[in-house]
Amino acid sequence: MPAPAPQPGADPGPGPELPVTFRPARTRAVLLSVGAAILATLTTVAMMLEIGPGERASFVLTGLLFLGVLALLSRPRVIAEESGVTVVNLTTVRRLEWAEIVRVNLRSGDPWVLLDLADGTSLPAMGIQPGIAKQQAVRDAKALRALAEHHGTGPGSSSR
Repeated sequence: MPAPAPQPGADPGPGPELPVTFRPARTRAVLLSVGAAILATLTTVAMMLEIGPGERASFVLTGLLFLGVLALLSRPRVIAEESGVTVVNLTTVRRLEWAEIVRVNLRSGDPWVLLDLADGTSLPAMGIQPGIAKQQAVRDAKALRALAEHHGTGPGSSSR
């Protein structure tokens, strides 16, 4: 006999098994593939042209620069563990205890998840972003919300 469907507003449960890493996998794959293709193309062009070694090096360095920027853009992730959450954005890393996360928000039109924190501020969590894979981002946001509610101080948390 199938399990009954959860009722709206019911406790979503503890969420996925920890540790879990949320990241925009499709976006990451596209960014790194494009970066590698640009590097390969510029390197090939540099080798085919009859130019000096300095100019060739500048083509290759330009390709490496493009790859580096795209690799930086593919860096964001959110790592949830028993002890808390680590938010890795483009150039920053912030470690949060579960109790610091009051709410996990992903509203229609948001570029990524926003974490409302206990100190009254919000922290963007760029590791969960609708971009190419909207349904995956919604699932990841719901999973992170369930974890925050189970481990933290948000609505329905078990640690109150």
